[in-house]
Amino acid sequence: MVTHESCQQQYVVPMPWETFIPLGLLTVMFGASGTLLNAARRFQNDGKPPDYCLDKWDEMMQERNQRLTGSLRGQCAEEKAPLTFQTSSAWPVEKVA
Repeated sequence: MVTHESCQQQYVVPMPWETFIPLGLLTVMFGASGTLLNAARRFQNDGKPPDYCLDKWDEMMQERNQRLTGSLRGQCAEEKAPLTFQTSSAWPVEKVA
């Protein structure tokens, strides 16, 4: 309460509760959009966090993993490659006449 000495009246300063609704909506929407963006990126990467700063070696390993497992981020634990890996070469082949 604020008291003005000349009038001897008491003024009640209201709390602006109506400002909390947009603030809450903005907070929830930023949180939801960030969570959905993170979930979409992880879904595209087979549940793993995204890769940054890939060099040539990483790109070659991703191409190999793509041919072995069908996924860029998938890995195979078998010691022998499947028979289909023999015919899915990374080198382009042209028929020589």
